[in-house]
Amino acid sequence: MRRRDALLALSVLGASAAGCAPRSQAQPVNDPLDAQLLEILADPEAPLVSLAALSIRNGTVVYENAFGRRHVADTDGPDLPARTDTLFRVASISKLVTTLGVMKLVEAGRLDLDADAGEYLGFPLRNPHFPAAKITVRMMLAHISSICDDGGYTWDETVDIRDVFVPGGSRYGTGAMYMPKSPGSYFRYTNVTWGVIGTVVERITGERYDLYMKRAVLDPLGMTGGYNATAIDLSRMGTLYRKRIPEDDAKWYPEGPWIVQVDDYHGAPPVPRAGPNYVPGRNGALFGPQGALRASITDLGRVMRMLMNRGELDGQRFLGAATIEKMFERQWRNVGPTSGQTYEDLTSPRFQAWALGNQHFLDVSGANQGDRLVEGGGFTGVGHLGDAWGLRGAFVFNRDSRDGFIFLAGGPGFDPATRPGKYSAFYRYEERVMTALAK
Repeated sequence: MRRRDALLALSVLGASAAGCAPRSQAQPVNDPLDAQLLEILADPEAPLVSLAALSIRNGTVVYENAFGRRHVADTDGPDLPARTDTLFRVASISKLVTTLGVMKLVEAGRLDLDADAGEYLGFPLRNPHFPAAKITVRMMLAHISSICDDGGYTWDETVDIRDVFVPGGSRYGTGAMYMPKSPGSYFRYTNVTWGVIGTVVERITGERYDLYMKRAVLDPLGMTGGYNATAIDLSRMGTLYRKRIPEDDAKWYPEGPWIVQVDDYHGAPPVPRAGPNYVPGRNGALFGPQGALRASITDLGRVMRMLMNRGELDGQRFLGAATIEKMFERQWRNVGPTSGQTYEDLTSPRFQAWALGNQHFLDVSGANQGDRLVEGGGFTGVGHLGDAWGLRGAFVFNRDSRDGFIFLAGGPGFDPATRPGKYSAFYRYEERVMTALAK
């Protein structure tokens, strides 16, 4: 270990002892990229509790490491280091993996992307503003279905999803989930439609969503996580944290302790999401197709390599090349305000183009806006971002060069909005991580 790297590792440990930054658990610093990522993790003004990262060049993994802690010592458990096999709840990167399960059904001829989704659901799925227009799975995968999250997007197993979307249903409310936009004409990033997609999957297969995904996607790809926390190796689970006031989760408290956001099972195991009497096809939102996948950086690297290789992984065919092409065929492009809402935070527009369950990154740049991935530009790609429960992550690669990167940051000890990006809608620490991994 070179002297500079050794001093950096020691400084990370010392900063943690003072309560400023997460400990590295004396993880070795083996190359300059280790040093760069540790420096970002342990920034005294903007610390992260954990950071896992992977880089691929020409289809081959050339870097993979993890730093910080997957669990912060408390009354329920000890300090545990983050590892490359740590299972984090990867937020909306889950949607890309969900899409793989959908495309398996498309390839098998069991699902038509352009059919009326109501034909699969067993109830009419219609925007009351445009009752004659069908809503399709293709539209939902591309966030152009005219459905939004204003009516919520998660419900327990007692709820039939039909009662959410059909007028007169017990969960329909005012019908706020339906926008006054024609299906297929307007982009708005949405979570609730992925519960509908999960329900379609259950109706077609007769299987519970999490079990179908394990059988059809996760196991064939050699992934070790899943959408159901009760069926996962909890010893490898990564807890997500933020530094916020316990009594008011909306307020950041950088001087305070790390506060658990999700997936701390050291004191008690996870509660089952569905009982033995759950009927598949009733509520496909139950296991979080939109954001509940637990996966490691290694798991996601396998997904990326399969996609880079047009559906093949380690000599085994997972999806046909033609199916992969369908998945990446662009469905929406930002051509101005009338074409869609480019981000939930309208002051930081990010979305420029979408395909089926994946974002297209076009290297658009501006102060605190745009989808530029690396400093100086020049890297375009496809993939998905993740943002929930403190985790921020990115899964992005260029299909031509087969260069890509993945990172999962397990929680900030500061208000990220106070450190916006210099050339994109990403936070500054995300810009630094992605630039380091890409270069």
